[in-house]
Amino acid sequence: MSKRIFTGLQPRRLGKLVADLAGAWTAAEESRLRESRGHERMRAPGAGPGRDLPFVDRVIVTLVYLRFQLPHELLAELYGVHRSTVTRAVGEVRPLLAARGFAVPGEPGLRLSTLADVFAYAAARGVELRLDGTEVQVRRPRAGKPGRRAFVSGKKKQNTKKGTVVTDGHGRTLWAGAFRPGRMHDQTALRTEGIADLFEQFPQVKAKVDAGYRGLAKQFPDQVQAPPLKPKKDAPPEETATWNEHRHRQSSQRICVEHANAEHKQWRALQRYLGRREDFDETYTAIAGLVSDRAAER
Repeated sequence: MSKRIFTGLQPRRLGKLVADLAGAWTAAEESRLRESRGHERMRAPGAGPGRDLPFVDRVIVTLVYLRFQLPHELLAELYGVHRSTVTRAVGEVRPLLAARGFAVPGEPGLRLSTLADVFAYAAARGVELRLDGTEVQVRRPRAGKPGRRAFVSGKKKQNTKKGTVVTDGHGRTLWAGAFRPGRMHDQTALRTEGIADLFEQFPQVKAKVDAGYRGLAKQFPDQVQAPPLKPKKDAPPEETATWNEHRHRQSSQRICVEHANAEHKQWRALQRYLGRREDFDETYTAIAGLVSDRAAER
């Protein structure tokens, strides 16, 4: 199960990932055990019964689950353990993957965790950002439950959750977040993350967006570029031709963020999410962070 076809990672990158997560997982596990027993460890580390699923296998089974969204029962059968062991492993490793942040091209020791980190990086390196929203179909809350209508997307007429993805000009993922129910507009979701304050704080940062962020482009005309407004029906042919040219040019410069969204959705869990909605944000962030590792090496 450690092959690239299952985990989505080359052996070299998988080994580095396991080494990076080992310290955080060990610390979290020791903290959990200390809280459970109410006192410090009295025996040396490693004493006591062995684990049904060692840490390396816990990482691999989590990657396989994120990549193919296989049922926990099936993964448990493959590893010869109980289903609850796989569920616990995914619940332990997925937060660690989500907390890693996003890789930076050409700087292996640097990772971006917040939108403020992305703006600081873009300002320091002169990177022009690309912003775009993306939707993933999720399970709708049951009838009578609060928030049932909030997940109905007006665009797709499906029950979705939305996220915002930020890339550089080469389509390399720098950040993913601002997750909201599908009913919320892309720009509204991003404004709740303080995007306006960041553009004011970093006036040198520029970004290209689609028509969904036109309000942001009007507020920051020197920093945010959106597609030009479509001419009226009675506009002269010259004006329509100019609009088409500008629209195609802006689209070709922004298409890389669409490619990044497609790269995320090569992982089955983001094609149609079947898990708990409260775990969606963590799942998307974990997958986007893994994709950024590969993209940063391009």
